[in-house]
Amino acid sequence: MGGAGGNAGLLGNGGIGGVGGSSFAGDGGTGGAGGRAGLLVGNGGAGGAGGSGDPDGSTGGTGGAGGNGVLIGNGGNAGIGGDGGTGGTAGATGAGGTSGLLLGLDGFNAPASASGPLAPLHTLQQQTLGAINAPIQALTGRPLIGNGTPGAAGSSASGTPGGWLLGDGGAGGSGAPDMSGGTGGAAGLFGTGGAGGSGGNSSTGDGRAGGPGGAGGWLFGDGGVGGNGGLAAGLTGDGGNGGAGGAGGLLGAGGNGGTGGPSGEATGGNGGAGGAGGPLAGLIGAGGGGGGNGGFGFTGGGSGGAGGTAGLLLGPGGAGGDGGIGSNGGSGGAGGNGGTAGLLFGPGGVGGSGGFGLDNGGVGGNGGTAGLLFSSGGAGGTGGFAILLGGAGGAGGAAGLLGFGGTGAAGGDSANSNGGPGGNGGAGGQLLGSGGAGGTGGQGEAGAGEGGVGGVGGNAVLIGNGGNGGNGGTGATTAGAGTAGTGGLLLGVNGLDGLT
Repeated sequence: MGGAGGNAGLLGNGGIGGVGGSSFAGDGGTGGAGGRAGLLVGNGGAGGAGGSGDPDGSTGGTGGAGGNGVLIGNGGNAGIGGDGGTGGTAGATGAGGTSGLLLGLDGFNAPASASGPLAPLHTLQQQTLGAINAPIQALTGRPLIGNGTPGAAGSSASGTPGGWLLGDGGAGGSGAPDMSGGTGGAAGLFGTGGAGGSGGNSSTGDGRAGGPGGAGGWLFGDGGVGGNGGLAAGLTGDGGNGGAGGAGGLLGAGGNGGTGGPSGEATGGNGGAGGAGGPLAGLIGAGGGGGGNGGFGFTGGGSGGAGGTAGLLLGPGGAGGDGGIGSNGGSGGAGGNGGTAGLLFGPGGVGGSGGFGLDNGGVGGNGGTAGLLFSSGGAGGTGGFAILLGGAGGAGGAAGLLGFGGTGAAGGDSANSNGGPGGNGGAGGQLLGSGGAGGTGGQGEAGAGEGGVGGVGGNAVLIGNGGNGGNGGTGATTAGAGTAGTGGLLLGVNGLDGLT
């Protein structure tokens, strides 16, 4: 079952409900409910789509309910039911949310106005907005106020764009078996981009890619989340890749990338990249979207998606997605790299963790580069745990002009062999700032395994201290400690070497 979207505060849109889980051999899961809109202005969050069922025939999951508007804003669209596969039954569509009291249109598939003293006024409000929207819709292809329409289950259709003034984009339709998910619709001036549709499952080949999320509102609104990749249940097929997150509006964050689809016999799909943050999104603390996680794979996990870049001048880079699990002697997927921060201000995104592997652990993603001023590089992602060789930790991101280098991540531990090496620390700022510390080496098997070597500390440039080297990992033996970074040319001391 997909999780519920969060509620907004005073100004803002409710969160989108999570997509229900897909199934290899059964029915799809129920989508999560959308969050409530901001108390003054904002649209309710769209309900999550129901998960796809067995591609050879089942029942798709029920879509989640849309969140309600409060004062000014549209109700959230209902989540579309999941595809039931060949010869199966599509899941039921959820209920749309109701609009705000003063202004707004009900979400897609909202129930008729409830009884009560305000019901006649609500009905009149909806009829009036319908009359206003009709000629604008006919002339431009989108309404003035109102959400876009989501694509139907199994259609791969794109969601339609939201209203010019106030409206979320419609979600992309999920893919039928062996079909990709549809693209989420773009929002209007104020609204959230539509979620990309989930990729179709396959019983004979590769799962299909999830659709990309729609762009957020031009003034205010986050990009839509990318659709999840489809399942591959056959003997040779890989999981579908997750869709990329949509770009944020002027003051909006990028959407998160979709999760890669799992594979029953081959490699999991890669997570989708996070969407770019809006040019001024950093003013409200928003930045690039997070990369999607890689999918589970029998012979290897999918790689995590890269974090999205922040806005033009300021904002944090998005976090990289975690690598997927690799089974049956396969390797874990690599973690995605953290996104780059805004040009002037903002920390780099954190790298994603490497996935667990029965053979090798996945490599952690590298931290993103920081903005030029008073900002630190992102930390690297932890290397994946493994039965044999632990994955290497990701390197810390570099600072800009003024700031600290990111910390290198620890290497992955090993149950029966050698631990992974720790990641190197990022370089300090070109004018001022210390280098990041190196990561600790992963733990090796106590009887015969070797602990991983510690990561090298990052260097300072002009003024600042070098980063400490990472400690070597424990085990029957150790590969050694990390070397310390050097201090700045004008002022600063070298870091300390790691311990063994």
